[in-house]
Amino acid sequence: MVSLQSGDEFRTSLHRAILNGAPDGILVVDQEGRVISINERFFTVWGIPAPACPLDELLNTFDTPNLEQALARVASPDAFLARVRDLYADPSREDVSEIPLKDGRTLKRHSCVLRGADGQYLGRAWYFRDITDIVNSGRALEDSEKRYRTAFQTTLDALAITTLEGGVYVEVNQAFLDITRYARHEIIGRSSLELGIWADPVDRQNFSERLRVEQSRLKLEARFRKKDGEIFWGVFSVSPMELDGVPCLLSITRDVTQNKLAQDELARHRDRLEQLIEERTAELSRAKEAAEAASVAKSAFLANMSHEIRTPLNAITGMGYLIRRGGLTPRQAEQLDKLEGAGEHLLNIINAILELSKIEAGKFVLAESVIRVESILDNVVSMLQTRAQAKHLLLSIEVDVLPPNLLGDPTALQQALLNYAANAVKFTEAGGVILRVRLLESDAAGVVLRFEVQDSGIGIPEDALPRLFTAFEQADNTMTRKYGGTGLGLAITKKLAERMGGVAGASSTPGKGSTFWFTVRLKSGPPARPAPQTRLSVSAEDTLIRNYSGRRLLLVEDEPINREIASMMLMDVSLEVDTAEDGAQALECVRQRAYDLILMDMQMPNMDGLEAARCIRALPDRKRVPIIAMTANAFAEDRTRCLEAGMDDFIAKPVDPEMLFATVLRWLQAGPPA
Repeated sequence: MVSLQSGDEFRTSLHRAILNGAPDGILVVDQEGRVISINERFFTVWGIPAPACPLDELLNTFDTPNLEQALARVASPDAFLARVRDLYADPSREDVSEIPLKDGRTLKRHSCVLRGADGQYLGRAWYFRDITDIVNSGRALEDSEKRYRTAFQTTLDALAITTLEGGVYVEVNQAFLDITRYARHEIIGRSSLELGIWADPVDRQNFSERLRVEQSRLKLEARFRKKDGEIFWGVFSVSPMELDGVPCLLSITRDVTQNKLAQDELARHRDRLEQLIEERTAELSRAKEAAEAASVAKSAFLANMSHEIRTPLNAITGMGYLIRRGGLTPRQAEQLDKLEGAGEHLLNIINAILELSKIEAGKFVLAESVIRVESILDNVVSMLQTRAQAKHLLLSIEVDVLPPNLLGDPTALQQALLNYAANAVKFTEAGGVILRVRLLESDAAGVVLRFEVQDSGIGIPEDALPRLFTAFEQADNTMTRKYGGTGLGLAITKKLAERMGGVAGASSTPGKGSTFWFTVRLKSGPPARPAPQTRLSVSAEDTLIRNYSGRRLLLVEDEPINREIASMMLMDVSLEVDTAEDGAQALECVRQRAYDLILMDMQMPNMDGLEAARCIRALPDRKRVPIIAMTANAFAEDRTRCLEAGMDDFIAKPVDPEMLFATVLRWLQAGPPA
């Protein structure tokens, strides 16, 4: 049997366990405001430091310290204190309210009255619970709903919520009303079928079928009807959702009528544009064919012009060479010098015109070989030294230290520099000309060089500089009568520089001189193996006479004077020469006997040189006889056609005797034909 004392201890222990296990902070006071019960949770909820003494020692003390601690923590202490006093003043009142704290938390307060069995007021119980998470969740939900409502109502697209079964409108936004021109009360509670919003029943049927099969988000394009009957195009997307547990659809419709009209207009324009493109393409094709035909005609004209001018020029220069070898009086030598000078001038003009034509036609191909810039400068000075000495001009060279083994086109580089230097000598009456090379950039890939030609000549007005590099232009066209020239040299140099990755320009002061410059980009090549240093002590002409006397050559040339001149040149170096007037005669000669070398013109009647070369190569025992083209056609494609036909080398007319002898010697030294 449990004693009375044991029962009191049990109730006390149970009371304390219930208080400490409660989720709320609990404070109970009697009618006089003394604490009769309090738990640890009370201090935790309020964020009040727990007392150092056991809680039982707080019993029968006034709750004023707890109230003061609470007032220090609430966001509105005056309102809180007033409410507490009201509740103490009126024992009949109960209270449930929320208390915002300064630290951002929110407490829920529940205050209830304690009465005895006879109804007498015994005191008041206070319960406090931290509901911050609940309040924040509620606020977040409220904010979310507000944002949704704002987005729903303010979006420019037409939004509608309809029931899945029946398609009855539950909610629509203002944009939906604006687009369809219905009032809200005319829409809500009715279906699209009742209102006739689908303009085409087929569209609605397709939508229903897709919705039944796919049961997911749909997107389609359809026509819809407004209240006044106007039809508009809309892009219509639908997503399933639930509203208060009812399956619904959220539809978003965008009016794309203007887009459709624009697309239709664009399609018409596209069709028209395609028609115009086809017509323009046909025109361009015809223009391209005409341009290609004109290009072919131009090339043919230049080739024919080259042939027709070089052929008689070859006779002039060749005959001059033979006359000079026969011995002349001083007066005859002077006259022949003028004749040869005129021929050389004419040849230079032809070469310049053809060179510019090749570059503009894209037929100029840069070579790539190891070059020595110093050698190119020496060559240019050597070619101009005689002219410079005649005018008492000093030619000098200034070169920066350059990397070895540079790769480029030495011929193009020399020609570009020679054009500048020749002009400098031509237009300078006193002083000198400096050829200068500066290293602008250098890296592992290569270098950028700047070539300059500085003279002390007549100078050029500033307003004339921009047009100098235009073909057929000179600073003052009256200079042509005084100094000669075609005005092509600078244009050629500019184009050559651009092909070599650079630019060209000039600066000048009238009366003081000019500086013409161009830049080029040259690649770095692999280290070159040292070449043996040899010196040619005997000319090609002398070598032919001494070592190859009596060798038999076949000369194929249709022009009688050129045939005679070439024959005499070759016989002068002790070579035996047979002649043929066309390719057919040449083929017959080759069939009848073996030759050590064949010189073949390209343009001839009956059978041209190319066909003759092919036929000779087809003969079983004549496949290795050297065939050298000797032609007045000077284009690169002419050289290519010669090589493709089976020829071995190429000599351009007018024939330079030294070049002719050197070429013949080189092929005779290669050994007798097999």
